[in-house]
Amino acid sequence: MRRLLRILRNVVVSLLLGITVLAGVLAYNTLNHGSRQLQVAPLPPQPIDQAGAAQRLAEAIRFKTISNFLNPDQAAEPLKALHAHLAASFPAFHAASSREIVGQYSLLYAWQGSDPAAKPIALLAHQDVVPIAPKTEADWSHPPFDGVIADGFVWGRGSWDDKGNLYAIMEAAEALAKAGFRPKRTIYFAFGHDEEVSGLRGAKAIVELLASRGVKLEFVLDEGLLITDGIMTGLSQPAALIGVAEKGYATLMLTARATPGHSAMPPRETAIGMLAAALTHLEDNRLPMQLRGTAAEMFATLAPEMSVANRVVLSNLWLFKPLLMRELAKSAAIEANLRTTTALTVFNAGEKDNVLPGIAEAAVNFRLLPGDTISSVTDHVRTTIGNDKIAVSGFPGNFDPPPVSATDSAAFKALNRTIREVFPDVVVAPGLMVAATDSRHFSAIADSVFRFSPVRATGEDLKRFHGTNERLSITNYADMIRFYQRLLQTTAG
Repeated sequence: MRRLLRILRNVVVSLLLGITVLAGVLAYNTLNHGSRQLQVAPLPPQPIDQAGAAQRLAEAIRFKTISNFLNPDQAAEPLKALHAHLAASFPAFHAASSREIVGQYSLLYAWQGSDPAAKPIALLAHQDVVPIAPKTEADWSHPPFDGVIADGFVWGRGSWDDKGNLYAIMEAAEALAKAGFRPKRTIYFAFGHDEEVSGLRGAKAIVELLASRGVKLEFVLDEGLLITDGIMTGLSQPAALIGVAEKGYATLMLTARATPGHSAMPPRETAIGMLAAALTHLEDNRLPMQLRGTAAEMFATLAPEMSVANRVVLSNLWLFKPLLMRELAKSAAIEANLRTTTALTVFNAGEKDNVLPGIAEAAVNFRLLPGDTISSVTDHVRTTIGNDKIAVSGFPGNFDPPPVSATDSAAFKALNRTIREVFPDVVVAPGLMVAATDSRHFSAIADSVFRFSPVRATGEDLKRFHGTNERLSITNYADMIRFYQRLLQTTAG
């Protein structure tokens, strides 16, 4: 009996010792994971003519610059009217810079720098907007193209995406030009007209033009991730995420063929049945979640700013990673940062209820995590469906993920510092842009490409992107102008 008690005592002591050691390791890793936030003094808010700026943005919204891939001239007149409005609204900047029209409707401005040895930079935005979902016009508090100013907001399609950024950039440049600012490095302002439908005629044409002139850019800043508040669990402060990476895009067409015939005598294998089974296999066998690259760096940067429990978990992924991944998978928005997503978007088959179709087609859209490629995803699809009777083909607009921009560059640090100066209450971290932007075309001529919109947003606000009741706070808009003004001063002054 005494021997048994001695054994039990040793087991208990070993368990207590193990728990103590584990607690020590967890505490050491957590405490050793210090803040990565830049310590900068808040910038005193620059005076902004908020009423005038809001009015100019509201006027811009009234130009229905809806892009259409199949009909590129659909918005010709609204785009030309927008160009005239820009020239009339920002005369000092237009006098200080040169303007070219590229691809018929895109705008390229060059504000010449005094130092020819300094690499130029580029600020991007796009002029076009998406259409209103059919039969939802009545759901808007104010008509989507009336450009109404009410309740402290500018309402309308494009107020956020992306005329808000475009006009904030122009407001900042106009203010600097009026004040006599002369950049040391050349600044390009590239405003595409077809971003919402691939940017092939606008941004891509601008890049080809600049490349033909031998232009190499220090960095590019385009629309992208936001300043989100109340969205990141365990983080009490707003998070400003700088998109240093962007997902690739691959739509694959799956085509099943079978013998057409009468529905009264169906064979065991039909086109619809084969294709439906293939799509089910793809949904049931999605590409794996992976905490790597930009997503891993984002969590590592945010961890020290989080609540104790979250900080312990994120600082000790060697132990808690499986638990963390299960929790992250519960949020579609977060999950999209951790895997190449699979979305079944189109299915076409059959014309009559008593006729077996000979062809069934479906489109499956993948947003590619950096590290995956169109080729690897296509291989995954063919292996997963395991049916040689189903053809797999890609869309011509597909593209692999562009290169990831480094976070230790001077350009990233300057952008980080500017955000902290203008928005002192936020924490800054690198992030992954899950949607496509015009900036991907600039990877060939830029050392760094960043995707960040200086817009504050809550979870409720995010529903307004490409949705109903898009609007921009006038106070927020003033901060956007301050941000671009400060960025130009610090990076090109």
